This record gives sequence, C-alpha cells and structure tokens, in this order.
Amino acid sequence: MAMRETTIYERPVELLQNLVRFDTSNPPGNEAACVAYIERLLRGAGLETRIVARVPTRPNLVARLPGAGNARPLLLHGHVDVMPATDQKWRHPPFGGEISDGCVWGRGALDMKGGIAMFLAAVLQARAEGMTPPGDVVLAILVDEEAESDDGARYLVENHRELFAGIRYAISEFGGFSLESLGRRFYPIQVAEKQRCWFRATVRTDNVARREPTEDARSHLTALMTRLATRRLPVRVTPLARQMIEGIAAGMPLPLDVVFRLLLRRPLTDRLLDLLGRRGAAFDPILHNQVDMRAIRVDASRGAAFAEVMGRLLPGCTSQDMLMELRSVAEGRVELELLRDDFSPPVEPDMGLYPVLADILRQADPEAVPFPLLLARGQTNARFLARLGIQTYGWTPMRLPSGSKFMELIHEADERIPIDVVPFGTAAVLQALRRFAEAP
Repeated sequence: MAMRETTIYERPVELLQNLVRFDTSNPPGNEAACVAYIERLLRGAGLETRIVARVPTRPNLVARLPGAGNARPLLLHGHVDVMPATDQKWRHPPFGGEISDGCVWGRGALDMKGGIAMFLAAVLQARAEGMTPPGDVVLAILVDEEAESDDGARYLVENHRELFAGIRYAISEFGGFSLESLGRRFYPIQVAEKQRCWFRATVRTDNVARREPTEDARSHLTALMTRLATRRLPVRVTPLARQMIEGIAAGMPLPLDVVFRLLLRRPLTDRLLDLLGRRGAAFDPILHNQVDMRAIRVDASRGAAFAEVMGRLLPGCTSQDMLMELRSVAEGRVELELLRDDFSPPVEPDMGLYPVLADILRQADPEAVPFPLLLARGQTNARFLARLGIQTYGWTPMRLPSGSKFMELIHEADERIPIDVVPFGTAAVLQALRRFAEAP
C-alpha cells in the first residue's frame, strides 16, 4: 500500500477516485479525513506541511515544494468540501468514485476534487522527478468554500497571511476547460469574478398612525422588483469586458466576430444583446451590474415593507456605484440602505501569468482559443486572496469531449469527469510549475 501511495501521482484518476470517496458534503464539511489523506501523501514525498484550523474538525493544509528562488512563489489552491448530494437521483453512488462510461462519477469530480487531483499529482510528480521550480510552489488545500469560507480561505487570509508571503499569482478554479462553438474550441481562463453587495429596500406606509403596512407600500416594492427583473442597469464596458469579448471575437468567423466587437460600443450594446438572443445572454452580465431582489416581508410594528437586494458588481465598481444605479430605477418612496459588501479587487486584473497559461493550453491543444473570463455568477476563494494582492487564475485544464455539457453537472446529480481529462490537466499543471517564472 505504501509503495502504491508513493507513486499515486502516476495514476491521477485513481487519486481522484480516492478523493471522491471521502464524503465532504458541506454542511457539515467533515473534511478532516480527506485532508489527512492528502497530508499523508505529501509527507510521504518528503514535503513539509502545516495544518491551520479555526475549528479542529475542519483543518486547512498548506505544503511547500522548495524552488530555486528565482521567482516569487506560485500558489495552487483548491477546496475539498463539496455540495450535498441529498435529494438527488444518481445513477452511481455520489461518493463511490466509480468508473463508468469512461468517466469518474461522484460529487466533487468537477468541483473541485478533479482540480485537487491535478494539483496534487503535479506537485508529487515534480517532487519525485527532483524538479526544482523557479520559485517555491505553495499548495493550499482548503475547507468550507461551498459556504462562506469562514473556516477556510477567509480564516487563513485574516489570521495567517504569513503563509502567503511574497505570492503574486495563484491557480485554482473556475476555468481552463474547453467550450465548443461554431467548430472552435474555446478555453476560458478566469481572471476575475463579480463581487457582491447587499441592500435593504424599504417602503413605509402612509398611514403612520395605524402602524400597519398598507397594500400601497407592498405594491411599491413589488413594482421595484418587476422593474429590476425586466430593466437592465447601465452598460459598463470595463477593460476586462473588452479583453474577454475581443478574445472570443478573435476565434469567431465572419460576420460574428464583427458583431461581437460591436457589443463594446455602448449605444449598440443592449440592442445587439437582444438580437443575439441565447448567444448574447452570456454577455449580458459581463457588461452590466446586476441585482437579485429577495421576497418582500412586512413588519406591522414598524409600519413598513422590506426587501433585500443583492447586487453583483463588475470589477472596479463599488457598492456606491450600485446604489446610484438602483436609485435611478427606484421611485421616491423606496429607501435604500447598504447592509454589507464584499471586498472589491482592483479595476483591472493582473494579467502577468495569463500569457503563460494560455500558451500551455495551446501547446496541449493546438486548436485552443483561450480568452480571459469574468465569472458573472458564483464566488470562489479568489476573492479573499485578492485582499493580499494575489491574482488567482481559474485554470484546471480540461479538454472535454465535443458537444459535451459536463460543466452543467456541477452541483447536480450524476456529476462526473472523463478519465482522460485528469492526466491532461495534470500534465498542463506540471508545465505551469516549470514555466511560471516567465511571467513578469
């Protein structure tokens, strides 16, 4: 068994199966056994590890592969907790790690134990081959990402920032996988994600003496919900939106490449999005701040109706920008109050390592068309590491079968990953460990 473990990097599919078999559903997490297994592999390879935990039963693991000192350290980070698989009908057990139809089946195969297997196998292989990377490689195995990361990335950033000293670039989720369109194979590389902010919308009743919310107050909020659901906020062409759309347009045939570039002209943006229909829908959140309005509640004792509004901000925008946009949609009686917001990263992502990662994908797949990605919905641990000035790239390389919709299975029943994707990604990550000094 010990010998097989020392060479597990040669069998990344088996490594992924082992990881999937740990039920790390969050809640409650139960990541300790999975983290202990990973630590045993790393220690068996002679690497130093450190366990850091806010709660003893939810340990984070940080390991370091020593480098030559010619470049800043590179961080590989991923989370081992997964979304629950309860109340879903699976063809194979969600924590069985079974191989069927050319895939490893199980919760977390895509999000993100597949990525963990790639990172871990690459680090172990580099160690076994005696590779000295240009700088240290730091591997962080984190917990609690599927919730709010209070026990994971947030805790480490706020209490153990020394673990990330000197790091400028990191690799993690969500990107690096192939998407096919019009006969071309595109590879998004995530470089930023929308940040969140929360507001309270309040309408007070006219009948203050009775201290009872009227239908009039509720109807004002209902009308606001309708307007927010049907009316776009102002067009914002950020530097990243320009890079992303121009990168995609470069891989499109005529005349679509011209049409996509015209999206960057503000007077035309919304009309073109409507004309593009399904294709345009994916770009709507790249060019607008967006909001989700929650259910209305009434408080008879305060004589008011309330609703919570969650905003999703483009890079460079602040909660105050969102507040101004909301006020342009809300009517006079609607009071808007900022409740809280996430940390906002710089206006422009640091693209220093991007050309290296894009080139590795082109070498692995000569037909690859990489482009920078803004994650419009959902959050990753990158938002916490950004507080330390660390630029994370969503890059778990996967060349997926033509016409497949595997990425739609994240958090869904029958989540699975093709077995040939795992060694493909491992080889690409290994190249990144060799080449990351090419970045400025």
